Amino acid sequence: MFENIREDIRMYDGELSRQGLWVMVAYRFGRWRYSIRPRLLRLPFSFVYRVLKLSSQILTGIDLPCEATVGRRFRIEHFGGIIISGDAVMGDDVVIRNGVTIGLKKIGDPGSPVIGNRVEIGAGAKVLGRIHIGDDVQIGANAVVIRDVPAGHMAVGIPARNIARKDLVSPSENRQDQ
Repeated sequence: MFENIREDIRMYDGELSRQGLWVMVAYRFGRWRYSIRPRLLRLPFSFVYRVLKLSSQILTGIDLPCEATVGRRFRIEHFGGIIISGDAVMGDDVVIRNGVTIGLKKIGDPGSPVIGNRVEIGAGAKVLGRIHIGDDVQIGANAVVIRDVPAGHMAVGIPARNIARKDLVSPSENRQDQ
């Protein structure tokens, strides 16, 4: 837990006033408390987690339950209006911005997104349902993503359409296409 928190602090350049950092500390603490055995010893830590989570939710407008799986160097770039489902899975180096929702497509249809590594999610984007977002993906602002996005693509629009990212094409591949 402490190594992850130190890494999170480095991600936020040591700025302890960043609301995203507060949420990550509550999240890491919540994940860590599950390692305490037996359950009876864990109960006071669970109470502390609930207070931390509720406080961070009220102060930041970010809902990140500890049941979600978040990789290393997860960065909440701007706070407010962020909701992440408890069964969402996110890889390493994911960046999200304000107004993002990652979760269920509709009630009664379980399953949340699985998001790869090095993914950037723009402000106001909605990533919904049992879908997979590949590595090195950019999701545009206000996009509504309800289908898989392959690695190295960009998702834009409502509903989102996938576009290959040209910035990921190497110069030698680019010459072969012409």
